[in-house]
Amino acid sequence: MKKLIFKLILGTLFAGTASVVSAAEVNLYSERQPFLIDPLLEAFTKATKIKVNMVYIQKGMLERLKSEGINSPADLALTSDIGNLQNLVEAGVIRPTNSKVLEKNIPAQFRHPEGLWYGLTKRARVIYAHKKRVMLAEITSYADLANPKFKGRVCSRSGKHAYNVSLLAWIIASQGEAAAITWAKGVKANLARRPQGNDRAQVKAVFQGECDITLGNTYYMGLMQTDEENPEQKDWAASVNIIFPNQSGSGTHVNISGVAATKGGKNPKNAIRLIEFLSQDTAQKLYAEGNFEYPIKAGVVVHPVVASWGTFKADSVFIAKIAEHRTRATRIMDEVGYNN
Repeated sequence: MKKLIFKLILGTLFAGTASVVSAAEVNLYSERQPFLIDPLLEAFTKATKIKVNMVYIQKGMLERLKSEGINSPADLALTSDIGNLQNLVEAGVIRPTNSKVLEKNIPAQFRHPEGLWYGLTKRARVIYAHKKRVMLAEITSYADLANPKFKGRVCSRSGKHAYNVSLLAWIIASQGEAAAITWAKGVKANLARRPQGNDRAQVKAVFQGECDITLGNTYYMGLMQTDEENPEQKDWAASVNIIFPNQSGSGTHVNISGVAATKGGKNPKNAIRLIEFLSQDTAQKLYAEGNFEYPIKAGVVVHPVVASWGTFKADSVFIAKIAEHRTRATRIMDEVGYNN
């Protein structure tokens, strides 16, 4: 009888231990690809013994979180662009978090003032200009893209794509609505073709002579320069100069990838631990290098390819402030017929 009782006690203890172990997890919805995120999550699990269950959602994460509501299994939502983060805010599917570690590691410019989301990496929205057909002194600012001298020489992806909407929202935040309308009209008038394709397709168009100038995120340059599977992209990249606009003024517009804690998360402490881990030096370096981006935390060394582009002055407008103007920016793109 004593042996039986002892076995029952041990069974209860082990059952309790198993429960604790299974609870040492965190569930992540990610719009960023597994090749970029998996190494970070593996490092986090190795350091903390907390298992990360990641679901890669290429499209429709917001809709999924809205439909799941408070019963969503997700603890965190990881995405790119301030627009996607703002959509989460407006949908009411995320909750605020507080952390002294995050306040220390992530500058206030790159986190929500109420702790609803935190930036993890940065990218700059730059100008790509053909090395032979455009002199460096000819174009030094975003405003130059709207200069009539470049009529028929500018390529662009959709004006309503998140990256261009965020850029126009930044112009509203920093210079006012009238300046944003003037700029959008000017760039539209200079387009060599109807907006189409992604950022890399614009650089390809410059290479092929369809246009001379375009906009793009910095990390696309790194992806093209190192693309062994599609070596023709190295030629596209070699045909253009990276120009960091507004260096004599406000600085270059930057955007972020970021993460937010979901409202229905069942593992809030583990969720905060994962965000904190992603804001530390080792993870910052690993995450930024994986996609040729810039770390959010100051002092973290950038990838040699990124360093080869040179240093630049970034604008200081708070990302959350830019997000407030995205709806108006989208309407302006419609009003000026940017995509027509």
